[in-house]
Amino acid sequence: MKLATLKAEHKDGILVVVSRDLRRAVKATSIAPNLLAALECWTQCEPALAALYADLNAGEAVGAFDFDPGLAAAPLPRAPQWCDGSAFLNHGNLMQQAFGTPPIPDMETIPLMYQGASDDMLGPTDDVVLPSEAHGIDFEGEFGVIVDDVPLGCPAELALRHVKLLVQINDVSLRAFGPREMKAGFGFFQAKPSSSFAAVAVTPDEIGEAWREGRIHLDLAVELNGEWFGNPNGAEMNFGFHQLIAHAAATRRLSAGTILGSGTVSNAGDQRGSACIAERRAIEVIEKGASSTSFMKFGDRIRMEARWQDRRVFGEINQRIVQAFPPAMVG
Repeated sequence: MKLATLKAEHKDGILVVVSRDLRRAVKATSIAPNLLAALECWTQCEPALAALYADLNAGEAVGAFDFDPGLAAAPLPRAPQWCDGSAFLNHGNLMQQAFGTPPIPDMETIPLMYQGASDDMLGPTDDVVLPSEAHGIDFEGEFGVIVDDVPLGCPAELALRHVKLLVQINDVSLRAFGPREMKAGFGFFQAKPSSSFAAVAVTPDEIGEAWREGRIHLDLAVELNGEWFGNPNGAEMNFGFHQLIAHAAATRRLSAGTILGSGTVSNAGDQRGSACIAERRAIEVIEKGASSTSFMKFGDRIRMEARWQDRRVFGEINQRIVQAFPPAMVG
């Protein structure tokens, strides 16, 4: 099943079911007004949504219309919680090797995770509005999961039953803030503005055998200004999503609609490229002694898309970086 949110006056948008080929959609507001409401009552809503999805794919859904990703918000424009991991240790190892940062204790046995802002998620074609190029603007291609209610202390072996939807993410990063915030010991804040999402969230069965071992075994194709940047595969997560969920739920309950991210998709070796600029810069330092790839400038465009069996899964993230202007002073 494939679900999306159309922009509306209400911040949570309008829930729609999207066809398998991402060409058609139909409103699902008779089942739930928005995706968060559906997740909060998933046991009751899921059968009706699945039936509507079957009708849509069969060309029998009343009121179906052409799906326009440009009208889509993030699947969850605001979420109860956004927990982002760093589950690909190759990415962290490259950064440590290039920049001489000390190894993080227990990083091979305890997942890294920060809690990001979840009140203002961006849609797939929304401009990424930021204050300054000097902040080191970067993208981070990731996969993620959305869960239903997860109890306190949920063990990893039971965690995957709580995964209801899979998503594709651009976790926008401002690299100039990262070193100071990490040294402060309170985690990321200014370094992590609003994250962006592909238009469509999918149930795990939509990618068949590519969803296994708590991992999304798909290539994530990344282009910067129309040029290939990388196509790393999500299979190489050192911690699966079941382990990330268990880590997040170790001391708290997770509310339905909580999103957990994989961190930057990263593969060993240099054939698959990278899913963020910082990693490419680290590789350049290791191989050449200095980085040559610059961070993003205003007007730059980032595109990301994952496919399964040559089918579009989530749709693409296709965004431009633009400058924010200070709000007008009110006298």
